[in-house]
Amino acid sequence: MSDAAALMDRMYRRQRHIYDLSRKFYLLGRDEAITRLLPAPGDKMLEIGCGTGRNLVKLAQAYPETRLFGLDVSREMLATAAASTARAGLASRIGLAQADATAFDPQGLFGCASFERVMISYALSMIPSWRDALGRALDVVAPGGSLEIVDFGDCADLPRPFKAGLRRWLAAFDVTPRDDLARALEELAAERGMTCEIESWFRGYAVLAVARREA
Repeated sequence: MSDAAALMDRMYRRQRHIYDLSRKFYLLGRDEAITRLLPAPGDKMLEIGCGTGRNLVKLAQAYPETRLFGLDVSREMLATAAASTARAGLASRIGLAQADATAFDPQGLFGCASFERVMISYALSMIPSWRDALGRALDVVAPGGSLEIVDFGDCADLPRPFKAGLRRWLAAFDVTPRDDLARALEELAAERGMTCEIESWFRGYAVLAVARREA
């Protein structure tokens, strides 16, 4: 975890202060994913790659009876997340921890082994071993629960120059859209006896997917 954490800390040591303001124009579909979660009162919800805590604050406001947890590999981002949740008066409702998304122990971190709702928002495109992270996320979904994913899509229906320009720009931030995300999710979910639904949004700019485990 140390190499990944060091890389993310270097990248976001300064960016974290303007991250939410600068990203809101192109991290599309995040709020749609939040509205789809619909947890029941008392459910536990985990965000993997929680970054600045932006989504956790919105989740806490939208679902006041839900227990919320977030993990990230970057201490710098977690410092911003802690400040954001405290500023919103939500620190007592949101548990934060540093961990590698590919190999974390939820019991040791948060005192619970699984979650009724798990969310990954624009994080898989930044995790080198993203399939391992995806598999780990599926493993911690509780019976009757779901994993909600939103990330960059394959841009299949967008003009080629736009796609090429977007990919070059994202690469400058070590972001790599996972064009085979849908196939990987289908395979990993099937291995675990889970079902999944995948949607392409904004002409392929973003992908929204959900995997569900039977009760």
